[in-house]
Amino acid sequence: MLGGGSAGSSAHVRSLAAGLVARGVRVTVCAPAAAGPAYDFAGAGARHVPVARRADPASMAALRAACADADLVHAHGLHAGLRAALALSGRRVPLVVTWHTRTHVEGARAHLVRLIERRVARAASVLLGNSSDLVDRARRRGARDARLAAVALPGVGTTGAAGGAWAPRRSAVRDALGVEDRPLLLAVGPLDRDRGHGTLLDAARSWRWLDPVPLVVIAGEGPLRGPLGRRVEEEKLPVRLLGRYEDVDGLLAAADLALVTSRWEARSVLAQKALHARVPLVATAVGGTPELVGDAAELVPYADAEALTEAVVRLLGDPARRELLRDRGVRQAATWPTEDATVAQVLSVYDELTNPLPLP
Repeated sequence: MLGGGSAGSSAHVRSLAAGLVARGVRVTVCAPAAAGPAYDFAGAGARHVPVARRADPASMAALRAACADADLVHAHGLHAGLRAALALSGRRVPLVVTWHTRTHVEGARAHLVRLIERRVARAASVLLGNSSDLVDRARRRGARDARLAAVALPGVGTTGAAGGAWAPRRSAVRDALGVEDRPLLLAVGPLDRDRGHGTLLDAARSWRWLDPVPLVVIAGEGPLRGPLGRRVEEEKLPVRLLGRYEDVDGLLAAADLALVTSRWEARSVLAQKALHARVPLVATAVGGTPELVGDAAELVPYADAEALTEAVVRLLGDPARRELLRDRGVRQAATWPTEDATVAQVLSVYDELTNPLPLP
């Protein structure tokens, strides 16, 4: 069961469905109608049941019907977990919930989120967290069985090796962006208040006195597009907002540094792609990022423009340090779970819940 679903969790569900079907499991994916063609669940061998991301009577009836003959239900995300718990109310069907991320809200909404987290954590037979802090959070909310289950990023491999098509691709993308010989710094993600783009613009204002001036490109769209764009224009910042950009791998091929400035991340997609692609990374030391990257990135505090500026300037001026981070990144990425390992871990949980060992 998938709610609205971020790109990362939706791609994971598609990968998981394909792996489970290949192992003989019958899979139904309950997800919004648009997710079907976008992620081709049918092509993975699963049945797609279109269900809106709502808890209205019609949507809940569709969920209950889809779960009628299920041996187990696996919900991805907090709100999917809540709707799954409601759909299974009164039935003895194991419920697995994966928390891929967490919600940042304040005031009365924060209290409501805590209540939902508690309801979902206690309803789950097993709660899987994408990072250690999510597992700890689930335990604090009353989960009876919370486990770390790091999710592999589907379709990612080491693409940054020297030679091959990498160098021509780098040149082509940089030419298209008009970068020339300037350092290119890449950030990717929704333009919202939790991504730290305001801090990134503060830092860009500080390093615009470098020669040559680094160019920051931000791929993503969101509610802060207007305010960020006005700051870039009014302050004449060396920043370009690209909007939605499909070819993130192409941007990585062109980038000199990757930047993750978020308030919180479990397993940042850009961080994973950057390390695989041998692009030095500067990231905020939040959530699951430190355990994800180890010593293969420069870590800075969240919302600290001075620390971000210093880390970027230091890396741009130290080719040996950049090369060290590239090598460490490849080694660190090799420790992450593969798609096969991810599927195997999830299937072992399913087997445990549907074929319990007899009591002595």
